[in-house]
Amino acid sequence: MTPGKALGSPVLCGLLCVCLLRSSAAAEPNARWMGSIGGETRLSELSIPGTHDSGARHEWFCGTTKCQTLTIPRQLRTGARFLDIRCRHVKNRFLIYHGPVYQRLAFDDVLTACYGFLGENPTECIIMSVQEESKPSANTRAFEHTFDAYLAGNPARWRLAEGVPTLSQAQGKIVLLRRFKARAVPKGIDGTGWLDNASFTISRPAAKLRVQDVYRFHDYRWKWKAIQGLYEEAECLDRDCLCIDFTSGFTRSWFFGIPRIRAVSNRINPLLTACFAGETPPRRGITVMDFADDRRCSLIIAANRR
Repeated sequence: MTPGKALGSPVLCGLLCVCLLRSSAAAEPNARWMGSIGGETRLSELSIPGTHDSGARHEWFCGTTKCQTLTIPRQLRTGARFLDIRCRHVKNRFLIYHGPVYQRLAFDDVLTACYGFLGENPTECIIMSVQEESKPSANTRAFEHTFDAYLAGNPARWRLAEGVPTLSQAQGKIVLLRRFKARAVPKGIDGTGWLDNASFTISRPAAKLRVQDVYRFHDYRWKWKAIQGLYEEAECLDRDCLCIDFTSGFTRSWFFGIPRIRAVSNRINPLLTACFAGETPPRRGITVMDFADDRRCSLIIAANRR
């Protein structure tokens, strides 16, 4: 081998690596979208895409429990920064369920995806709502203690303060939104007292939550008005108030009252696309979607730059 060829080989490899990295960044422009926003900005002042029942990609019957097509790693790369994680407590471990349906995913898998993403994208943060789902089975400790065991595996990656953080305080971390009871506090933003199928406010000394989570209804137009109502509120609320707007829901079919998730998302998601394609104010809070995709996430993120 000639000296020129010997020297040229690593140079070519280096150039190829640079090209591949640039190609990857171009293909996933939302992987680091928070990095373009000032660090003093609170999460409550942003428009943030999120996913409802983030791990729910499997179902027994079509249209009944599946809420996402994208995997959690893919959701994060497409720009989602709010994850709705529902854990069944089984043998002192957390398995991801939607209602009674196991989603072929464990909490370990969710954390591996989140830790890996934050390691590669240190400007970002992830708001993670954690709640208990389905019936616990064969445990020797409380849900909180199992959660603590997971925390102990990588405590530096978690933000457990009770207030709504700024981006600089949250970067590189999972910001916990806790929907389970805890004795040892602070343990994240306190979301206990979450109401079922309702719009409501949870007020704590350190932070307030304003939530629209009506998921059972007969008319998707009513649901859309509820979504828009919280968007309008979000513009006027103080910086300590985090708005969480669930666009998800289901109607029931005439055939045995089976839930139909797609019947709602097929109507609501195009309205979301049209809404954020317009002149949307930057502060819309967290939009929690079924079947999130690149286009909708990109439009929500773009509202922060207007």
